[in-house]
Amino acid sequence: MSARLRSKALVDALARVQRERFLGPGPWQVVIPVSPLARFQYSTTPDANPKHVYADVLVAIDADRGLNNGQPSGLASWIDALDLKTGERVFHIGCGSGYYTAILAEIVGPAGLVIAIDIDAPLAHQAGQNLADYHNVQVWYGDDVPFEPESADAIFVNAGATHPLPAWLDALALGGRLLIPLTATGPEGVSTGGMFLVKRTRAGFTASCVSGAAIYPCIGVRNSDLNLELWRRRGTERQVHSFRRDPHPPDTTCWLHTPYGCFSTLFLATGP
Repeated sequence: MSARLRSKALVDALARVQRERFLGPGPWQVVIPVSPLARFQYSTTPDANPKHVYADVLVAIDADRGLNNGQPSGLASWIDALDLKTGERVFHIGCGSGYYTAILAEIVGPAGLVIAIDIDAPLAHQAGQNLADYHNVQVWYGDDVPFEPESADAIFVNAGATHPLPAWLDALALGGRLLIPLTATGPEGVSTGGMFLVKRTRAGFTASCVSGAAIYPCIGVRNSDLNLELWRRRGTERQVHSFRRDPHPPDTTCWLHTPYGCFSTLFLATGP
């Protein structure tokens, strides 16, 4: 694993969960991304030996849509950034076939809970079947999800959005973390941008870009105007230090000013 992970629990989870169980029968269509802007060039594994899906590759779930089980080094590094602990309550938005949901469930353990969500009914059904042995996982389909205020220790949005939803921010408990890829779809048709970590503190929300991101778009959480703004801001994601929810007019400190809050270049004022 090339991700230089900090969490031993995550490393152990990656060792325990059998990836092939979440991919359907082989042979599989796989791809090693050569560039965030490159279109996928799938190759078919020579046989159904599971060793082929333990390379650092994307594996097609639906090749016609470019929908994949994500590259382990990237997904693992993002999960590592959430700093998950035993017993925590986690929402996994865009769970796909459930492989990385299983990883999350292993980390938080039997005392924790992972709520897996996908808007694609067949995928949600597949995830439900794949995760049936995990008693600390609930799988939901569609938009009717129980985002109760301050109920989440962590939310992982596993698809490219142009903004966070207010319900996600409201759901964060004190100390809660939201991991969200803010991506723009450009002329090449590829959704790229940055993976942002938003943390709820007593003083408000900190925010930072933890890495780049190239990921499938988050259906229903995209705005064409914000897509254009994100496209213009490519390469400047590291300027973000906080997320503001207070009403204010756009100014030079607004990296991305949205109707749902503002990714800001200001550092969060924590007071004396």
